Amino acid sequence: MESTAPPPLSVQQTLEEDQKCQLPQTPNNPSSSSSKPTKLKSFVASVMESAAVLRRTPSFKEDTYLISHLKTSEKKALKELKDTILFNLPPDSSMWGIQLTGTSDPRADVILLKFLRARDFRVQDSIAMLRKCLAWRKEFGADVVSEEELGFKELEGVVAYMHAFDREGHPVCYNAYGVFKDKQMYDKIFGDDDDDVKLTKFLRWRVQVLERGIKLLHFKPGGVNSIIQVTDLKDMPKRELRSASNHILSLFQDNYPEMVARKIFVNVPWYFSLLYSMFSPFLTQRTKSKFVISKEGNAAETLYKFIKPEDVPVQYGGLSRPGDDISGPPKPASEFTVKGGERVNIQIEGIEGGATITWDIVVGGWELEYSAEFVPNSDASYTVAVEKPRRIAANEEAVHNSYTTREAGKLVLSVDNTASRKRKVAAYRYVVRKSPINI
Repeated sequence: MESTAPPPLSVQQTLEEDQKCQLPQTPNNPSSSSSKPTKLKSFVASVMESAAVLRRTPSFKEDTYLISHLKTSEKKALKELKDTILFNLPPDSSMWGIQLTGTSDPRADVILLKFLRARDFRVQDSIAMLRKCLAWRKEFGADVVSEEELGFKELEGVVAYMHAFDREGHPVCYNAYGVFKDKQMYDKIFGDDDDDVKLTKFLRWRVQVLERGIKLLHFKPGGVNSIIQVTDLKDMPKRELRSASNHILSLFQDNYPEMVARKIFVNVPWYFSLLYSMFSPFLTQRTKSKFVISKEGNAAETLYKFIKPEDVPVQYGGLSRPGDDISGPPKPASEFTVKGGERVNIQIEGIEGGATITWDIVVGGWELEYSAEFVPNSDASYTVAVEKPRRIAANEEAVHNSYTTREAGKLVLSVDNTASRKRKVAAYRYVVRKSPINI
């Protein structure tokens, strides 16, 4: 038998705030200040201001595909587009298996609304975009690419991949190009005399990833009709990937309108804010409202706002490991925070003798001390150090461990953040398998 505790009812969390440490304060040094800011200070200040503006960008409100919720002008544009494409598109025109012409299928309305929104409900511009997209899909073979074997096994689950869903049910697509910082890997995928051939093949693979994600969408009013995109900027070789990035961006903008509900950037370097301030005037407020920026070391805190910890990959401070989905949906996790100067003890009680408890625990950005011990119920027994206190580095993944008890008691997981002022997000889950009853 096994039991999964419904968090947080059966778990007692003890916060030992009395162990907070008083970190030294650094006094201001009047002699180091200057009446005129240096160019360096001005530059840094401008970058920080851009970052602040970026963080203040209003949250994106996802578009509705319910006809009753559309403005009168939007309903009129949709009707005009549906009437016009009858004479401007072949009668068998379809996308993702959905007939677009001469149909009352509400799924077709969802697709047409995406093209209308991409062109601010200008009907003629939307028709032109739709025609070009249909021609591209036919030439590219987009309807069959998801089933092809393109030979990029080493990139699957690393560079671009679909992984789980966000809290609202959107499929999540992760992108991380840091692996191409390795010249050998870059040359293998893009280099030598067949540059154009290799780039074309890579773009086909990247479209394949997106097409597989789109198959998870509902394409219906009130359903999930877009994905979440998470882009990891750590170690991304910008210059080398400029050509590939431009091609990918162009392909997606021209042929996959309004397919992304939110764009989350993690491990963002300091200069990204500067680049954003340069390009911001050319972006619409609607586009900017989709952006979520997370600087390096804050990936878990940002992603937890949109994705449950059990669905966040371990490399980003979550509990999800490759292959976890083989055994079914992930076990739910409990979230908690660890304040600066605080120690948190999580007590898992009611464990019987001979039972095996398995747990996962993670703290975003770790850099603190962790330990686990088993405390027997009997006063005559000794506490067992299941995992001795150890400091866990920021880049380490979630802890996964198990312990089989000899007697009844409780497991105590300890997270000690008393040496830091920084608040951190964290999550844990556990399963208790009771010992079989011998008859």
